[in-house]
Amino acid sequence: MLFTTHQYLIFFVIVFTLYWAMPWPRLRIYLLLAASFYFYATWNQWLALLVTGTATLDYLLARGIDAARSRQLARFFTGVSICVNLGVLCYFKYTNFFLDSLFQALRAAGVTSPTPVLHVIVPFGISFYTFEAISYTVDVYQGRIRAERNLPNFLLFILFFPHLVAGPIVRAKDFLRQAHRPKRWSWVRAQHGVQLIVLGLFKKLAIADCMAIYSDRVWVPGQDIAALNSGAVWMAVIAFTVRIYCDFSGYTDIALGCAHLLGYKLTINFRMPYLSANIAEFWRRWHISLSNWLRDYIFIPLGGSRGGFWKTARNLTITFGLGGLWHGATWSWVVWGLIMAVMLVVHRAFRLFCETIPTLKWALETRPGTVLRIAVTLFFVTLSMVFAQPSIETALTVLRKLFVPSDGIGLPMDQNRLWWTVYLLVFAHLVAALGVWAWVWRRLPGPVLGAGCALVFVAAQVLSPDTTKAFVYFVF
Repeated sequence: MLFTTHQYLIFFVIVFTLYWAMPWPRLRIYLLLAASFYFYATWNQWLALLVTGTATLDYLLARGIDAARSRQLARFFTGVSICVNLGVLCYFKYTNFFLDSLFQALRAAGVTSPTPVLHVIVPFGISFYTFEAISYTVDVYQGRIRAERNLPNFLLFILFFPHLVAGPIVRAKDFLRQAHRPKRWSWVRAQHGVQLIVLGLFKKLAIADCMAIYSDRVWVPGQDIAALNSGAVWMAVIAFTVRIYCDFSGYTDIALGCAHLLGYKLTINFRMPYLSANIAEFWRRWHISLSNWLRDYIFIPLGGSRGGFWKTARNLTITFGLGGLWHGATWSWVVWGLIMAVMLVVHRAFRLFCETIPTLKWALETRPGTVLRIAVTLFFVTLSMVFAQPSIETALTVLRKLFVPSDGIGLPMDQNRLWWTVYLLVFAHLVAALGVWAWVWRRLPGPVLGAGCALVFVAAQVLSPDTTKAFVYFVF
């Protein structure tokens, strides 16, 4: 049940109406739990039971951690919770990856054997709710929060349908605090929620799905990339960069909007990342909930930026290597993560170098220098997207097409829609960065604001292609 379908619209309207019409507010939590279970079960009932079962186990183990009379017993419960969550994640998402890698290594060593394939259905959003469960257990163990005593509240923390399958990655201390508060209807919150939903639909339908027309020439498995010229491949790479941002941030906007309408506030996941002046800033703006999770539960426990340049480089490499593997069970995603780590290390080295040349530092901090840094950062981020491929071989083929054009660099005839979309996105980013959108929205009368939302909604439907694509991050 995709956010962009009529089925989801009917589902949400029913849940929303029953939620606020319910005369017993304490029962609302059970309505949301039932709705969330049904939402996930529309894909697979058994996997919905799996998610509920592992969440219940995490609840019990956290209670055990809280009640443990010794540090060793608390550590044991924590280890069991982490191992169960990682075990489920590895079985469903990484078993075939590990088997394929193992048998490739055996073949390289001269041992001939067919690679066994395990036919399993990867649960939607398994990477997201696994990280949520692990962070909860670790936070309880380290004393940051107390174990939740109310099982329905905890299950809703994991299963809440707006963030269940593609984030944002929610922290228990933020969500559970809201779950305990009584919910009161707010027109301001509802208005903001509707705006977010409409904006998310426009990003997804009118921009991301349209960009898929161009990016699928390279990103859909089985495409004959060798038959494309350099210009067509550049168009596909640029289109994918636009698509993945509008697709994922569009999903997040819809998730935040739906949560707002139900009285909950989820974390913001994007802050105009393509206006970042360096790669470190990019990761403070892009997929913020994942960046913060990797920082708090991998990078800092490894030592963070303490211990000098090379230890920091090591910690970044481990963190983003695992971050790449989190995105996808392929070596190309691992390489993508390592590329991000290299870019962060180079940025740190360049920043130290600039400290020794005050004139260079000053020049880069001027307005033209900032524009240059934004352009360079966006260029390398765009190139890194090439490795969001099923295989390293495909990614290298794309790179060769980009930089070693063997059959010309002419652009296809159907390029106009791509460039107009890019211009629109650049304009929207700049206007938002200047605060114009927020200034205008705050001053528009309610009827005008409602008419504007309706117009944007209609535009999203009109401009969307005939075939709606699944959200890119659903597979994570």
